[in-house]
Amino acid sequence: MAKAVYEIAGMDCAEEIALLRREIEPLPGVEELGFDVLGRTMTVRYDDQRVKSDDLLAAIDSAGLRGKIRGAANAPRDVAEGRRGPIVSTAASAAFVAAAFSLHALEAGWKDAFGAHGAGPIPVISRLLYGCAALAGGWFVLPKAVRAVRRFRPDMNLLMVVAVAGAFAIGEYVEGAAVALLFALSLSLEAWSVDRARRAIGALMQLAPETAAVLGADGRESVVDVTDVSVGSTVVVRPGDKFPLDGRVLRGETTVNQAPITGESIPVAKSVGSEVFAGTINEDGAVEVETTKPASDTTLAKIIRLVGDAQSKRSPSEQWVDTFARYYTPLVMLLAIAVMLVPPLLMGGAWTKWFYEGLVLLVIACPCALVISTPVSIVAALTSAARQGVLIKGGPYVESPAKLCAIAFDKTGTLTAGQPEVREVIPLSGHDKRELLDIAAAIESRSRHPLAQAILRAAEAAGVQPRPADDFQALSGKGATARINGRFVWLGSHRLLEERGQETPEMHAMLEEFAAQGCSVIVVGEEDHVCGLIAVADQLRPQTPKALAALREAGISRLILLTGDNRATGEAIGKAAGIDEVRAELLPQDKVVAIEDLIRKYEHVAMVGDGVNDAPALARASLGIAMGGVGTDAALETADITLMTDDLSRLAWLITHSRRTLAVIRQNIFASLGVKAAFVALTLTGHASLWAAIAADTGVSLLVIFNSLRLLRKS
Repeated sequence: MAKAVYEIAGMDCAEEIALLRREIEPLPGVEELGFDVLGRTMTVRYDDQRVKSDDLLAAIDSAGLRGKIRGAANAPRDVAEGRRGPIVSTAASAAFVAAAFSLHALEAGWKDAFGAHGAGPIPVISRLLYGCAALAGGWFVLPKAVRAVRRFRPDMNLLMVVAVAGAFAIGEYVEGAAVALLFALSLSLEAWSVDRARRAIGALMQLAPETAAVLGADGRESVVDVTDVSVGSTVVVRPGDKFPLDGRVLRGETTVNQAPITGESIPVAKSVGSEVFAGTINEDGAVEVETTKPASDTTLAKIIRLVGDAQSKRSPSEQWVDTFARYYTPLVMLLAIAVMLVPPLLMGGAWTKWFYEGLVLLVIACPCALVISTPVSIVAALTSAARQGVLIKGGPYVESPAKLCAIAFDKTGTLTAGQPEVREVIPLSGHDKRELLDIAAAIESRSRHPLAQAILRAAEAAGVQPRPADDFQALSGKGATARINGRFVWLGSHRLLEERGQETPEMHAMLEEFAAQGCSVIVVGEEDHVCGLIAVADQLRPQTPKALAALREAGISRLILLTGDNRATGEAIGKAAGIDEVRAELLPQDKVVAIEDLIRKYEHVAMVGDGVNDAPALARASLGIAMGGVGTDAALETADITLMTDDLSRLAWLITHSRRTLAVIRQNIFASLGVKAAFVALTLTGHASLWAAIAADTGVSLLVIFNSLRLLRKS
């Protein structure tokens, strides 16, 4: 199975994507297509034994577009030229119209030139110039219209060509040229609007510097391209410079402005061992950084790729508009034919008049404004969210937050800071604290769970070096077992203690008391006795209560805590956070069942978790939201939406942003359909003109574009 990425000139909206799909998907051996409108690229997975790259390039050409394989420097297809072409076409058409109209006005008078259709004769030279204007405006439209005829699939390109040709056929040269010019202008404006969002993403790509100051073994610095810096190299970053790559601070202290990636306004303190990320800004101290990722795999690079990939995932609104336009266009074409034929044949109407009215309907039938109403909004919404440190992985997930009725939260690392600390060590059965930490650290040295890390930190502080443990086995949601020096040991939750039947009334009382204080208790034992208890507590994130209150104000009716911890601890955290319902002592599979139950009750339910342990529940929820913790690869890959700063206050912003996006999309759709409905009515009563139809169609296209681009503003 082969994979190729093609750069496509002029791919700016759903129309071009639909054309490419129709040409390429039927080819034998094509398995999967993906489109990135912002990057103007198409990704194809195909069986290279059944279809060749040249066949795919030919299919791109047959769709009326031009493309080349990414990286093919000598490819004959000039993608850059394809981007300039529509602008040149529009400018040429405008120049011809201006020249033709000026000559017309000079010879026939301004009143006649501005008059209604059929007002007076048009000079021959002006007719020729109007014809050139139509040809220039339709230069990139005509080939697509011809292909639409061949496939019996009427589209907006065919509608415009028929309208222009019809206007010229009945002597309406001015209006025919104007139709061609304004349609070309609307397509150029659409391309410009996508370019506006493209530049916003391009700004992300320019965040990371192209070079890095690498410190050699001899202590000398050398400036090299970031793509040539290997993992494990040491780079020097001075105050005011941007970090060129992801890495870990080896020497020095500083504060770092992470706003370009995360949107957070307050600089973050960094010291030895702290992680730093490409594109962030070093503020006040020179530091040496050990690189941990190549340039192609930095957090910034992943964000750019994910935002780009998101363009190929169409939202429900986009799918509805595409379906509507598929039926709307041929129906209005049939109505236009009926307007041209029925009044003259059955009611004695003038052929020229009603043919003209039919042409007006063809212009109104063009679904250009309707088709671009949603994609431009989605692209702008995705870009704006990325600027705010909220990574949304596609159109469907832009609209989903607006529909949420309930949100479920994991506890550790979500509502709490995820940095628990050991509060108390209680040895039992003749063991001492050092011995208890020794056993626990030996088992937990294999785990990356926050509670395990807390125990390891406590052991290190007590001077305990973890011994090697054999036969380690994790017990999902309960704990783990191992052998130390041939001796069976175990560690786990209150539930595991009960299952092993080693709990005494005294232990139960102690466990309940710690749980009531909001502590998680880890029980350590051997085959025949319990060695002791380790009480660990995690702190509620400072912004959690305020963030959850903001969610209520945003209209979320139910907030639920899903935790594997005991009920008393869950209740204590839930009460402090402002949670409505606590479901405790849940294994990962139990969380999935809980999410399914919540979906039955509330229909639209989000799950917020750390993106690793909660992956099954995130996948099952209506919307999975991961706490990203800048640079957490698993979070970037797992959820539908990632909060890059672990900032729960972004949730209320996300819901508001989603509702704002939906409102803009609805405004665009209603405006597009409302104008068209009004002109259909005016046409049927004989009160419409091509001038008014053209002005209305172009005007509403401009309206939906600028309305959509409002989403790029900081809200």
